[in-house]
Amino acid sequence: MVNKELVIHVSDNTIHIALLEDKLLMEYHKVEREGGFCVGDIYLGKVRKTMAGLNASFVNIGHAKDAFLHRLDLGVPFKSMDKLISALSKKKKCSPFTQIKQSEPHPTSAKITEILSAGDVVLTQVSKEAISTKGPRLTCEISITGRHVVLLPFGNKISFSQKIKSNEERKRLKRHVIEVLPHNFGVIVRTAAKGVDGSDVENDIISLISKWDDILERVKNSAAPSLILSEDNRINTMLRDILNDQFSNVFVDDKSIFEEIKKYINNISPDQEKIVKLYKGSVSIFDNFDITRQIKGQFGKLIPFKRKAYMIIEHTEALHVIDINSGTRINNTSSQEEASLEVNLNAIDHIARQLRLRDMGGIIVIDFIDMHKKENRETLLKAMKEAMNSDRAKHTILPLTRFGLMQITRQRVRPETKINILETCPSCNGTGEITPSILFDTQIEARIKCITEEQECKNLIIKVHPYLAAYINKGLFSQAVKWMFKFKCYLKVVPDEAVGYVDARYYDKYGVEFSSGDLLDRYDDGDCEEEREDSDSVNQ
Repeated sequence: MVNKELVIHVSDNTIHIALLEDKLLMEYHKVEREGGFCVGDIYLGKVRKTMAGLNASFVNIGHAKDAFLHRLDLGVPFKSMDKLISALSKKKKCSPFTQIKQSEPHPTSAKITEILSAGDVVLTQVSKEAISTKGPRLTCEISITGRHVVLLPFGNKISFSQKIKSNEERKRLKRHVIEVLPHNFGVIVRTAAKGVDGSDVENDIISLISKWDDILERVKNSAAPSLILSEDNRINTMLRDILNDQFSNVFVDDKSIFEEIKKYINNISPDQEKIVKLYKGSVSIFDNFDITRQIKGQFGKLIPFKRKAYMIIEHTEALHVIDINSGTRINNTSSQEEASLEVNLNAIDHIARQLRLRDMGGIIVIDFIDMHKKENRETLLKAMKEAMNSDRAKHTILPLTRFGLMQITRQRVRPETKINILETCPSCNGTGEITPSILFDTQIEARIKCITEEQECKNLIIKVHPYLAAYINKGLFSQAVKWMFKFKCYLKVVPDEAVGYVDARYYDKYGVEFSSGDLLDRYDDGDCEEEREDSDSVNQ
């Protein structure tokens, strides 16, 4: 059984979310605390123009770039939906939603220009976030996701997740859905509903219908373009989709976010409310759970794995390429074929992890080490499918080609997670030349003097690389203690893996960072020498 933990670090403008499985980082997300266009958000948009050649429209929903709405994304019940939204937008009296009859769908051969024109108001939902130079992608087939079901206005159909295979279970769930589902609504029963008490499924549907009523009321009182309903934030969305008995802890280092998550879990799964814990450690929460180190080790171009083998990951505008290499490992097997199979199989779990961790979507091409036997290629394909079973994104895996290439298509709904793990030297700013490292403690001392005397801060926190922190805090009468006596202040030196080797960051007791810059700006060479002499006298 896999042990899952969610670790959430909150900074000034960004929320960092890490999903751990057996202490290994499997997913990493960064969410802006304000703004952004998320998958699932519902907008009242205005058609800017239609393009017959693309068979699509460009819709203004308030994004910097117009959103893209293809003819196929209008959906079968678009006529009925359009009639309702048009009446609501004009604030006309109209029949209740449940009494509106399904209209005849547009012929599949109908062009977008025959259905929409510039200035039309449409109710749309974001299906893909803005990626690269492209704006968000929209759909008019509105869906509202709950814990156990997905509600489809004008759906008139009950569908089930493919992972619910038991006919008895499907019949049981269908009976409960029919009990509360009004006319003109469809439902997709999610995997999370499997084995759940029927009343929970019914309550979920009732709450989603209430949310749909709120949407219609907001449409009536809104002008395009405007946001009608925002999807739950990324944290709540992840918890809604993946929370199960395998989760042991949800750690968060911010009080307000902690209360929000606790309240949300209490609503969807009261028995698991106790797993939400507020982290109060002095070390960064990501350092405490070894996440910072894993991020820096897993987001590079070269990813090593078992027995000196490694993979190279390259990204282009059209696709992602992963090249598997055996490295300098000694071949102790009886044949090259067996050695190639061993390396390829060892790479499988790491590839599946990289796809989830970086949220790579679109076309992925994997260049495995060549194998000639058909049974070995089939073994590799089967292993890849098993490794990808835990991936929540829709994906398709094709067999290896004659050239040893495996092609995977993976659903892409948001930009790929990219992290630059290379650090610019804080002393030289990339020039390649730095001041003598032996003077670094003098620079820190000069900065402490500036903060304690000129800015009158007597409670100071300094974050430095763990190696440097060990040096400063070493011994009973450490360098940090000497600085406290010298400047008559409280000083705490905290190790932080995110800080460079010859870098330091300064904070007050409330966590507010002092402005960075050259540590020697306020002191000429003579002053530095004076500080060094003072330091030496203390040591004596």
